[in-house]
Amino acid sequence: MPGKHTRKAVITAMGLAAVLSLTACNGDEYDGADTPGAPSASVGGADGSASSGSSAPSSGSSAPSSGGSSSGGSSGGGSDAGSATGICRTGQMQIDAFDNSTDGKEGVVTVSFKNTGSGPCRIKGYAGVDLKTSDGDTLSLNRNGDTAPSNVLAGGETAAFNIYYPKNNSGGTGVRPTTIVVTAPDDTAQATVPWPGGPIPVTGDSGGGSLEISPVAKVG
Repeated sequence: MPGKHTRKAVITAMGLAAVLSLTACNGDEYDGADTPGAPSASVGGADGSASSGSSAPSSGSSAPSSGGSSSGGSSGGGSDAGSATGICRTGQMQIDAFDNSTDGKEGVVTVSFKNTGSGPCRIKGYAGVDLKTSDGDTLSLNRNGDTAPSNVLAGGETAAFNIYYPKNNSGGTGVRPTTIVVTAPDDTAQATVPWPGGPIPVTGDSGGGSLEISPVAKVG
């Protein structure tokens, strides 16, 4: 559903405490700016383990929207600004997720990438995103079809994307996601962060839309 969520921008203030901090890799120095005592996650390849100790899930089978499936990070095509700058790797970023919902039918979870390296990196496209549920199932998300901007993040700068989901207003328990498995665009390493939003309906008949993500965009 291209353009449906263009009215919702990613957040412009990142004042929440860190949900998950990832250690810098690829020779970049960790800047030490995240919350002391915040849990860390292991970051591996496409088949690496998640922070909870379970294997990272494979891509789900849900049919993509016109924007394509969100499983696996993708640059979204086109030429990148600052192509001489290396891409932002999952392992060099602090990844946080928090509830950014504003209305009664549709929920919004914002996932942020903070460059903890000492130098700049570039990030463009859609992140790879899967949701793990309390029942052990994996839910794949569709891309909303919005154009992905080119972003260069200096050390300490942040980019983010939104996850849109229908709220469970059915009166039942619904399906409760527990974790988000995230892959940065153009990367294969996966990280896991806790799901901060609410449950989703068992069926898609809630009138609150479908599970979708927006492209990554720079904050500020």
